Amino acid sequence: MHITESVENYLETIHILSLKKAEVHAIDICNHLGFSRPTVSIVLRQLREGGLVTVNEDNHVKLTAEGLAIAEHMYERHQLLTKMFMSIGIDPELAEHDACKIEHDLSDETFDAIRRHYQKEHEKQ
Repeated sequence: MHITESVENYLETIHILSLKKAEVHAIDICNHLGFSRPTVSIVLRQLREGGLVTVNEDNHVKLTAEGLAIAEHMYERHQLLTKMFMSIGIDPELAEHDACKIEHDLSDETFDAIRRHYQKEHEKQ
């Protein structure tokens, strides 16, 4: 399956929701993303066919190992970028919004450099 920004967002959303509640359902994803049930159902089917999620008989959505790896990668980017933006004085809501916009476009090399820099700066404090 080709991993697009949309796929990354869905996987990250499922991960975030699973950190907050034991069982994630399609309606939880709809509410979090503000998308319709039919739209989310289509994407969940694609994610399931792509081996990134499972949906059991009770309609609980779970990330597979591959889906979780992608979701955790995106979540780490999101969290670090948000913290970094806030540390330079950006309003938390705007920091969160901007982090979400750029987390998908940064190369791994650039993100790794940002992570190292952020960690060094916070070791000094």
